[in-house]
Amino acid sequence: MCWLLLNSVRGVYISQGLPPHPHDAFVTQCARQLTDHVDGFLRCKQYLLHDRDEKFLHGFDRMLRASGVEPVVLPVRSPNLNAHCQRFVRAIKEEALYHMIIMGEAALRYVLTHYLAHYHAERNHQGLGNHLIAPKPEVGHQTGQVVRRERLDGLLSDYYRDAA
Repeated sequence: MCWLLLNSVRGVYISQGLPPHPHDAFVTQCARQLTDHVDGFLRCKQYLLHDRDEKFLHGFDRMLRASGVEPVVLPVRSPNLNAHCQRFVRAIKEEALYHMIIMGEAALRYVLTHYLAHYHAERNHQGLGNHLIAPKPEVGHQTGQVVRRERLDGLLSDYYRDAA
């Protein structure tokens, strides 16, 4: 939701209900929803990175700080800091979203939840020497039957050895 919100604010994903040029009151309300103590995306989070756009520097940051989230403003003239986020967005689009027709927020949340579980615990990452971010205990066994774990009806697959 946060990724969609921030990209929406920049004008990339303008959908129904989002203004093409959001103002301070709009992004302050977005911050209020993101930090909601019941179901906010930033609940139990410590930091939120954002660029130096003026719409983020007033009510948005105040609302974040009031809820215990520290806004971290990116340095001036640092275009490459966003590269990791863009790579993740590209990966989720190419590996999951481009292969599906998603109808509604609940379906999108379902896909994102399963993709994130796959991304963190089952998918190798070249930047980490082809290792997993958070491997599960069954990963790395040398003996046992090879088992296939499917996610999203077989769109994402993971193979590992079952403990002997």
